[in-house]
Parts: sequence; structure tokens; C-alpha cells
Amino acid sequence: MKDNRRDFLKKTLLASAGVATAPLAMAAYTHPSGQEKQEDLTKGAAKKVLRNWVWINPDPKKTSEEMQTTYSAYAKAGITGVFFENDSEAHFRAAKKQGLETHRWMWTMNRGEKELLKEHPDWYAVSRSGKSCADHPPYVDYYRWLCPSKETTLSYLQQQVSQILAFDYVDGIHLDYVRYCDVILPVNLWSNYDLIQTKELPDYDFCYCDHCQQRFQQWSGETLKDITYPDASLSWRQFRYNQITNIVNHLAEIAHGAGKKITAAVFPTPEVARRNVRQDWTYWNMDGVCPMIYHGFYKENTRWIGDAVAEGVHFLHGKMPLYAGLYLPDFKNSGDLKEGIRYALENGAGGISFFGSVKDGDLACLEEVSRQFLSK
Repeated sequence: MKDNRRDFLKKTLLASAGVATAPLAMAAYTHPSGQEKQEDLTKGAAKKVLRNWVWINPDPKKTSEEMQTTYSAYAKAGITGVFFENDSEAHFRAAKKQGLETHRWMWTMNRGEKELLKEHPDWYAVSRSGKSCADHPPYVDYYRWLCPSKETTLSYLQQQVSQILAFDYVDGIHLDYVRYCDVILPVNLWSNYDLIQTKELPDYDFCYCDHCQQRFQQWSGETLKDITYPDASLSWRQFRYNQITNIVNHLAEIAHGAGKKITAAVFPTPEVARRNVRQDWTYWNMDGVCPMIYHGFYKENTRWIGDAVAEGVHFLHGKMPLYAGLYLPDFKNSGDLKEGIRYALENGAGGISFFGSVKDGDLACLEEVSRQFLSK
């Protein structure tokens, strides 16, 4: 499963160009337990500090020398932390030796472990058309979404996070797929599934299991079956936003209780996140978010990165830093990448996060643009 994290994207976006977004470079961040908060300086202007990240799957074949070369190059270019998709003590410690933060990147609501599917099919989300992700995964086979309103889901995820953070070489947890299934795909993907998603289709609208309907009735006083158009019900949408927020904030309590950080990969803007995947990340109690502002997915140009960052920063109101997630394959050349980084920083990003095969040229672009930005 983990090696397929972006197969869905890679297979469907070969013809697209993408952009990521980030928020206004926040002024220096510090926190009692190492988290970032905007620094309150009484003398002159606050010093600008950027924090930059890389999403990677650690290669078990790399030697100690190769790891040292990779992570020292990251640090030299201004990368400050790594989101590791798999556990690898050797990689984590090699990165820490170069002064990098090491966070474990975890699939959250999308869990396709064979033992879960076999032993707990009732944990999985059910579509408006009555199909369970346990045996009818939407779009692709590895889309196996848990129901976020079930106590069993929360308990399982709390256990997973606690186990990960128990390792001394892990500095934090990075949540991915922390949402519902895409009720609406980015427009550039529609043709790959012969879909026109100008409205919410029943097969992709989750979760309508009996437990969710009971919980919704308790919360709202309404019976979901009596709502003629549930896809248009604002209360039903809010209920689902709340279920994901509840999961996230309980996991945040575990991380902070362990003195460690928690971040998440989220959809590009608050509006897109709510509309497409029922994710309302502006209410999360985290240490940072990495919006995946992959402009190619949405058929937007590089300039859109700045728009997306500005929207995220506006709605966060300084609650936490926003790091712009950039999808490297979507940039045409180094000039295009520099422009994307610049749009992110100038609109408020606290830094950027690279996804894709990070080359020396990409690091050089980051280093150059960051130096220029910080010197202003």
C-alpha cells in the first residue's frame, strides 16, 4: 500500500503540469515543545525564518555514505525536516545527524491492510449508493476508507500514532489521507475515469453507514433519510467535517502529550478541501499543514500557487504555519519551479515541501529563492 501512495496521481497526471501552494512566510516560529509559533518581537522587525520539507520513502538499499550525502545536501539547501513514508531507523538517524527533523508520514483514513479488511469490514465507509469501501473501493483498488465516526476507527488510529511516536528517533507524526474519499476529483482527473463530476455522484459520496446516520440524528435532530437532497445539506456536510476534525484533534493530543509534533498533508485550499473531500483543516490543532497545491491537477498555472497560499493563510489567522506542497513533476523547468517557490513565499508560506524525485537542481532553486526572499 505505502509504495502506491501517489500511484493514483502518477498514473493519471502524466499529461498535466502541477503546482503546490504555500502561505506567507511566517515570521520566526518557536514553541514551548519545539512547535512553531509566530515570534512576538518587541525590537524592530521579526527575523524571517523558513522551514522546508521533503516527502520521501526511505530507500533501504542506500549506504551510510549515500544517506549522509543526501541529507547533508538537503540541509545545505535549506530543507529543515523530512516526512518519511516508512520506518527506517538508519535513515531517520542519518537525517537527524545533519540537523533535520524526522517525522513519520502515516496513511490515516485510507487503510487497506489485509488484516483490517478481513477482520473488520464493518469499520469501512459506505457510499450514498450503499457500497462499502471494504469490497467496492472507489476509483482505485487501494482506496479503502475507514468510517471516521466510529469509535473503533479512532481507537485504532490512536494506537498506531502512539506506537510510531514511541521511537526516540521520530520527532513527529505527519498525517496523510486524513479526510473522506474524493467526492469530487481534481478536474484534470475526470477523463481518466470517464467521469464528469459537476455534481456529487452517489458512488463517491461518503459515509452513509448506519452508525453515521444515527450519530447525525443525535447531533442534528434530523433523520438523514428524510433529507431529500443530502448532498446539498449544510448540516450533513458540517457533521462530516466534524468527524475528521475529531479524529485529528485526538491524535494531536497524543502527539503533544508525547512532546512531539503533528502535521498533515491537506488539500490545497480550505474551500477545495471542504468541497472535494470534507476536510476542514483550519480547525485542526496542529503544528503545521502542508497543502498539496498541485496546480496541474486543477488545470491552473503557476500563479495559482500564490492565490491558494493566500487563501489558506487568511483562514488560518496565524493559528499555525502553512508549508506549500509542491509536486515537482508538474514544473516545466527550473525557472518555473523558482517562480512557484517565490509565489508561495511572497504570499505567506512558512516554507515549502517537495514531493517527487528531488534533484540537485531542485535544491538549488530552493536555496536561491529562499536566499533572495530572506534578504529582502
